[in-house]
Amino acid sequence: MSTAIQTPSPALEAAAHNAGLNLTAAEPGTDLTGAPTTRAILTLAGNAALAADPARQQLLELSQAFDAADPKFAAALAVFFREASQRLRNPRPDVYLSLHGLPLSFGKFAWPFHGSTSGADTFIVHGEIRLEDGRGSQLHAKVSASMTQTFATVIPALEQPFAESFIYNAVRKTLDQGQLELVASGNRQPVPVTTRYYSMKQQVFIFNDTTETQRRAYLAAKTFWLSHVLGAGEPVWLTDPRDAQYLNTNVADLKATAASLVNDGLILLDPTGNWSTATDALRNEEPTYRAQVDEALAFIKPTFNEDMRHGHTNM
Repeated sequence: MSTAIQTPSPALEAAAHNAGLNLTAAEPGTDLTGAPTTRAILTLAGNAALAADPARQQLLELSQAFDAADPKFAAALAVFFREASQRLRNPRPDVYLSLHGLPLSFGKFAWPFHGSTSGADTFIVHGEIRLEDGRGSQLHAKVSASMTQTFATVIPALEQPFAESFIYNAVRKTLDQGQLELVASGNRQPVPVTTRYYSMKQQVFIFNDTTETQRRAYLAAKTFWLSHVLGAGEPVWLTDPRDAQYLNTNVADLKATAASLVNDGLILLDPTGNWSTATDALRNEEPTYRAQVDEALAFIKPTFNEDMRHGHTNM
């Protein structure tokens, strides 16, 4: 395999540029089957300070055979790069919030999908999530997201730009259900991604049926963690379509919900209504948010092993 840095294709560079991004070639990689991949770094164009910040850079990894010039990929690539151009303005673009209030970074995802080596009829991508509580927590989970072949037919290709959103949301959903545990060390944990997360009739992804009250709490907590705790008070993007998908709502609803939090004195919004920072009232809720993290960690911690450890078993 060649180790020479490969320039991203002109079609890929053009799509990134149209969204206000620079695409810089990086060292080539390999997927988990050993097949070569093309890698590039996404940074914001026209803002040297943000582009130089390692926290505001995103790795894009594609199979070398991927043809970005194919017209069938154009619309989805445009959406991916357009959203990335906003997300990279966040102080921590890699951090997302779970519905139970856990701030999590997503990293080390080995794109693209690869076929299962166990003989199962699935496609798999490996990655890692970590608890980001601002206190250097070592809790994390290595994940193996497996997608059925039926599910794979609903996306244009088994590549990062077309799958990153729903894979991240499936990981969050699995954690919400108490089926992932954050540990100091441990084995890779499964995240099954099936058609239950997708409506063939409506052609939309479905993760969490949330109420207005839940979405208000979510956006307030997102502002607390991503802007106040992890972002040194910098604005955070509240109307991220990835969160809208996760919460089974839309961007317009998120924007309206954010405005109601302003009325309650919890957040401040920029003139567009899309970017928020915390008020003193929200910052003063730190004990509440840290208690929520403790409660969420207790919820996802398996009780079976604890029962076994203390001899409470009828086996």
